[in-house]
Amino acid sequence: MEIKEKLGVLEAILFASGEPIEIFRLSESSGIEQAAISGLIDILNERYEDNSSGICIKRLDNSYQMCTRERYAPQIRAALETKRATPLSNAAMEVLTIIAYNQPVSKGFVENVRGIDSSSVVNNLIERGLVEEAGRLDVPGKPIVYRTTSVFLRSFGLSSTNDLPPLATQSTAEESIEETSETEK
Repeated sequence: MEIKEKLGVLEAILFASGEPIEIFRLSESSGIEQAAISGLIDILNERYEDNSSGICIKRLDNSYQMCTRERYAPQIRAALETKRATPLSNAAMEVLTIIAYNQPVSKGFVENVRGIDSSSVVNNLIERGLVEEAGRLDVPGKPIVYRTTSVFLRSFGLSSTNDLPPLATQSTAEESIEETSETEK
């Protein structure tokens, strides 16, 4: 298969899917070796960029997804007349952070860290597609554990959870507080 044909096959699969597709599935369905897919995706993205295309292909963990460029979001919203998504509450951001950095975790773990019932917040994050069930713990009661989704990665501009910024250590946080109070004097 020629490079042009390989590019066309990958583009067609990604376009038709609309959802992230794992690299091994792209390879199996297209007949293209997994090792070659990343380079071919780079060629497609360069082509889109050179033509000022409104689309791009993003890597999300071990998957790829065809997406629109962020700079065209206002026009897309206007064309589709979608309602502006309500921003996440502080509680939702807190729960999402706990899940993202500790996944997979149970609601009980989240509640233990926050010190407050978090069931409705977790359920809201599931409805928004930012969090999903990831199985059950092998302990009495077999609680459900949760993890972040590809929607989470895409929404926060991450390729994988490894791209999350490092958490501040206790000493780093204390130093930051001390620096702030010294500059305010």
